Amino acid sequence: MNSTPSPEDASRLREEVLDWFVRRQREGWSAREEREFQGWLVADPHRAEAWRAWASRWQAVDAIPAATVAGWREGFAGRAAAPTRRGFMKPALALAATGMAVGAGYLGWRELQAQPVFVQAFATRRGQQLDLPLPDGTRLRLDTATRIEVQLFRDRREVRLLEGQAVFAVQSDAEQPFSVLAGPLEVRVVGTRFAVRHTPGIDGADGTRVSVDEGRVRVARRDRAQDGAWAEPSAASLREAVFLVAGQQLESDARGLLGPVAAVPGEGIAPWREHRLSFVDTPLARALAELERYGSTGLVVNDPAVAALRLTGTFDPRDARTLRRALPSALPVRLKQAGAVTELVAAH
Repeated sequence: MNSTPSPEDASRLREEVLDWFVRRQREGWSAREEREFQGWLVADPHRAEAWRAWASRWQAVDAIPAATVAGWREGFAGRAAAPTRRGFMKPALALAATGMAVGAGYLGWRELQAQPVFVQAFATRRGQQLDLPLPDGTRLRLDTATRIEVQLFRDRREVRLLEGQAVFAVQSDAEQPFSVLAGPLEVRVVGTRFAVRHTPGIDGADGTRVSVDEGRVRVARRDRAQDGAWAEPSAASLREAVFLVAGQQLESDARGLLGPVAAVPGEGIAPWREHRLSFVDTPLARALAELERYGSTGLVVNDPAVAALRLTGTFDPRDARTLRRALPSALPVRLKQAGAVTELVAAH
């Protein structure tokens, strides 16, 4: 036998391999038929080589999404009779045979697109802020106690805000949209400046807030997967997406339910960059929890009634001494020394 089959023999061999493929996939394939197949396979080394090649191609076909396969079925259904499972497989495999070079190239391209070209995680310590330039020209400013993961792909840019808050000055690139995934929300832009906050550890502030300084952003709710992780926005969520422009912000709760669009406060999208924290009618317990993100205040609240008092004011989180002097003036509380900490108690 020649080392390489003639074109006629190669064509006949492809037909035989294809026929065996189809027959072996049908229900009721018997042990006797399997013995016949094995005898056919070992009778000629070219058959084993051709079979291995087809097995590799079948794995590629098997990886094609179900929706694509369904579309193939619809295309074949226009013939005299709708194909059976066995009848469908043969034209599908024939299609794979004639287009395998294109298919393999497409699958390779998809695999290439799926690989990030830049991956990095960043974190700030308590009380620390950090300026970060990214390779695409985007600049980030991370607040205290913030953790992010950055992945830049060939067709998109993605940042996961795991905890904390950050300002994003995104380099415009229509070919590579920029997404921030923060808890239950996805924020997508092309190029703009905005801030995102996600602090799941603070009771009452465990949702996500998006504030826009320049440009336009799309905010959509993400869905929880079965394992509890946040998945990509569903089609319904994208239809209900909210678009924010400069001077607007919104907040979600921990489940991703979007609140109303509101105006960005007068101090801007991120007053923490100037070490200012502003509270407007905020429960005292929540305000203290926010201040504790930047450093120890040395203050505790044990009385639920005191914890519920509403605080309005602007504070420097680095200046605990001024905070201690200001609170008894702003609220009906007094300071009570309790060992290494100071308790805020009712003034009466």
